[in-house]
Amino acid sequence: MNKNIEEVKLDFNGLNIIVGQSHFIKTVEDLYEALITSSPGIEFGIAFNEASGDRLIRKDGNNQELVKKSTEFAEKIGAGHSFVILLKNAYPINVLNRIKQVMEAVNIYAATANPLTVLVYDDNNEGRGIVGVIDGKKPLGVEKETDKEKRHKFLRDIGYKR
Repeated sequence: MNKNIEEVKLDFNGLNIIVGQSHFIKTVEDLYEALITSSPGIEFGIAFNEASGDRLIRKDGNNQELVKKSTEFAEKIGAGHSFVILLKNAYPINVLNRIKQVMEAVNIYAATANPLTVLVYDDNNEGRGIVGVIDGKKPLGVEKETDKEKRHKFLRDIGYKR
């Protein structure tokens, strides 16, 4: 038996990504509705890996480049019932609560703009599942008062605090 954990590195260049798990064929439609109504000007692509039946990668979105890229990522991950959302002109914070309210959504593994590695367990190609993610890099230290001030300023500069 050759079972292993594979590292799937995703390169999404300045976009935001959400990787999660869901459980039903209508996931794509429901995620689309949640996203399109969550933030003005949002652009996105969604891809969802079915785990049974036709076992297709279902896809949708309002930006065809993002739909194509999210589909490529879903195919690379290859885990049943997983979904990939790529965002432009919005942050995950704008949409996460809406995604969590989608009845089919089971789990969110990552919501980030950082380099992302998805850890996938492969059971002899019978099935694949996401076991975790590596989101960004490890810390370099503990924030000092000047770092705290910089963080506060950044949040105000991008409009998330007054």
